[in-house]
Amino acid sequence: MLTAGPQPGDFTSGSPRQILAEYLAHNRTVKFSDFKINKLALDGQTTGYGQEGKFSGPLKPMEFSIFEGQEPSQLIFQVSALDAQGNTVEGPVPVTIEVKDINDNRPVFLQQHYEGSVRQNSRPGKPFMYVNATDLDDPATLNGQLIYQILMQLPKVNNVMYFQINNQTGGISLTPQGSQELDPLKNPQYKLVVSVADMGGLTEHSFSDSVPVDITVKENIWKPPEPVEIEENSTKPYPFKITQVQWNDPGALYSLLDKENTPRFPFSIDQEGDIYVTQPLDREEKDAYVFYAVAKDEQGKPLSKPLEIQVKVKDINDNPPTCSSPVTVLEVQENEQIGQKLVRLMSPSLSSANFNSEIPLTSNTFVFTPELYPLIKAPPPQSISQCPKRYWSSIGTLIAHDMDEENTVNSVLEYRIVDQTPKVPQDGLFLVQEYSGTLQLVLQSLHKRDTPQYNLSVQVSDKDFKTLCFVQINVIDINDQIPIFEKSDYGNLTFPEDTAVGSVILTIQATDTDEPHTGSSKILYRITQGDSEGRLEIETDPQTNTGYVKLKKPLDFETVAIHNIVVQAENPEPLVPGVQYNASSSATFRLMVTDVNEAPQFSQQVFEAKVSEAVAKGTKVGNMTAKDPEGLDVSYSLRGDKRGWLRIDPATGEIFSVAQLDREAESLYRVQVVATEVGGSYLSSTAQFHLTLTDVNDNPPRLVKEYTGLFFCYPLKAPGSLIFEATDDDELTFRGRHFTFSLGSESLQKDWEVSKINGTHAHLSTKHTGFEERVYNISIRISDGDRQPLEGIVSLPVTFCKCVENRCFRPAAHMPGIPPVGMAVGILLATLLVIGIILAVVFFRMKRDKGQHKAESAQASEVKPLRN
Repeated sequence: MLTAGPQPGDFTSGSPRQILAEYLAHNRTVKFSDFKINKLALDGQTTGYGQEGKFSGPLKPMEFSIFEGQEPSQLIFQVSALDAQGNTVEGPVPVTIEVKDINDNRPVFLQQHYEGSVRQNSRPGKPFMYVNATDLDDPATLNGQLIYQILMQLPKVNNVMYFQINNQTGGISLTPQGSQELDPLKNPQYKLVVSVADMGGLTEHSFSDSVPVDITVKENIWKPPEPVEIEENSTKPYPFKITQVQWNDPGALYSLLDKENTPRFPFSIDQEGDIYVTQPLDREEKDAYVFYAVAKDEQGKPLSKPLEIQVKVKDINDNPPTCSSPVTVLEVQENEQIGQKLVRLMSPSLSSANFNSEIPLTSNTFVFTPELYPLIKAPPPQSISQCPKRYWSSIGTLIAHDMDEENTVNSVLEYRIVDQTPKVPQDGLFLVQEYSGTLQLVLQSLHKRDTPQYNLSVQVSDKDFKTLCFVQINVIDINDQIPIFEKSDYGNLTFPEDTAVGSVILTIQATDTDEPHTGSSKILYRITQGDSEGRLEIETDPQTNTGYVKLKKPLDFETVAIHNIVVQAENPEPLVPGVQYNASSSATFRLMVTDVNEAPQFSQQVFEAKVSEAVAKGTKVGNMTAKDPEGLDVSYSLRGDKRGWLRIDPATGEIFSVAQLDREAESLYRVQVVATEVGGSYLSSTAQFHLTLTDVNDNPPRLVKEYTGLFFCYPLKAPGSLIFEATDDDELTFRGRHFTFSLGSESLQKDWEVSKINGTHAHLSTKHTGFEERVYNISIRISDGDRQPLEGIVSLPVTFCKCVENRCFRPAAHMPGIPPVGMAVGILLATLLVIGIILAVVFFRMKRDKGQHKAESAQASEVKPLRN
């Protein structure tokens, strides 16, 4: 502590800071006799004690502190020892007095009132305005650390805060609820009361201030445009503008995102937000496009949610009609009545009393009135569905298609008969409905013995194109005979419930004496009773009319043990008037199902679940359930858990994680769950469990490849740069990757610098040209910019080497295990010498052996006996 004693001049009172400051303003040299110094601290040690007007101890540089005031924060002056005549005896030496701060100032906002505005649906957490306050206390101490807080929001709809503040910067932004719910039509004005407190807001003794903030909510102009309609194969010059988007403020960077990942994306956007189509569209190839417009700031961060853009391709008539088959084959019974039309019953009631009110819709509509039914020996229908098929007009329908848009004038087809072969007994025997393609017999009945077949050429046209289709009409015998079963009761059938689906359980047979291989004699079998669940089906042999009763679905003893089946045999062609199906056209059989011990059954074959890859061990991730048809208990187990990530509760089927999950190792983890009955025959069944792992940021960035060929030509004539690319193994979002790049150590900054190109690429540049001819390993720090960012340190090897034709030339170095040239030549000569010696030895041996052979031959000739 420094305490003032008797002072010269007029400054005899005030705080120590004021006394020191005023004293120093008049004196650059301090006399100790002017002050009373109780204690001096030097390096934490006491160096001397003073009395009134005196100081004892060595004169040396000193430092000590006082708690007072704000400025100056540090006093530095010189101290000298003087004798009585004022001559310097020793010194001067520096004396530093550090003024330590105390919290004696309250924070104050720079403005008494703040105003700001925000667009509805703005991105939550992005500040749209700031409030600022100052505090004269030392900002390096807790006394000057300021904390901001919103005290009040008016109105506070549903007790929800729409605004938030960064307690360090004073930046005001929207909360997620505010981003979604702010509406200028409901509440265009909001008032906030914002407070600021020093001491970090941690103690009740801190000082504070508050200020009102008025916020105006403006309409969001970042809205999806109306759906766009573009005519296909347009002849306009490309590209041409189709719509526009606009961010709330200037300076946004726009881009398009293809939602459907189409192979050909014919749209673009400029930096004014204008969207263009860049090439002709084909509605038959793709009739609509859905994509997104994205607005980003200069750092590449999205400003808000993307906007959905919808484009519909408008049809033009650019496709001709097509026939569904080369020849359409139809049948008509001989002696069929002409002019038969679909009965149109117009009255609301179908009782006989109201039949007189029925009128034909067109001149071609034939209306059956009550008076006609006795003539055709048929009861009047009680509903439109009961109208007998024999009274319907159509022989059949010619089907044609048009690839242009349905329900538009471009796809409306008109039918017209242009030729009939043969033209006997006359031309124009048939009529085709102009827009439906339905063919009718219109002039007279036909006789098979006269003409068994007719061929028609039908012109099908839309408003611009015409196509010719061909129809073959076969005249068949009238259907006056009903199918008759060979027997009416096929008895009892017994099958176990595990009989395979598709198995034939019974063969049935009915016959029809109408003309063979026509609609009048063909038999269709239909189950009318006893199979409400549709477990059976009957297939007909088209050559023999034999019916095969087959299992369409599994039998189930526990559901139905006995089925009493009734089968009806019918013809595709309608019976002639007066002929009806009777009991001879039906048959019965009884199907009895026996019980089988069945394996447990899962409610579904594939169970799916989704969890984060960061879930803690022991977290429940799914649940599988199976039931045993016989009611036995079921035990569960896992199969195929190759990574050992999961376990299943054998009693409940609940599945838990037992190890750290890793999406990058396997994003969709598949295992089998086995359900086994407990007690019986221990039968089991399996189902699939598919666990989808969602991504968390757990992989640091890395280089996209190993960079081994980066070089600069030595000597470097001018600073240069190289490009490298980064990636990471986490899931790629629609925003893409946004890495930040920096040098790995400060020591590299004098020689190198890193600059970002985009979210994944960066430049590594030299700052000068004074590099040595060698390899430099440059460490790069890459951060992924996530909410919880991860960093990776990578090394880029950069070589400075002499260049030949802009390629790095480096003399081949001696490789371990490979001899130098001299040694290689010596080895080669030694090898040749050895080979020569071996050959000489061989030749010598061969020559010696040959000499011995000649000697032996000569000796043998000398002892050979003479012949007579």
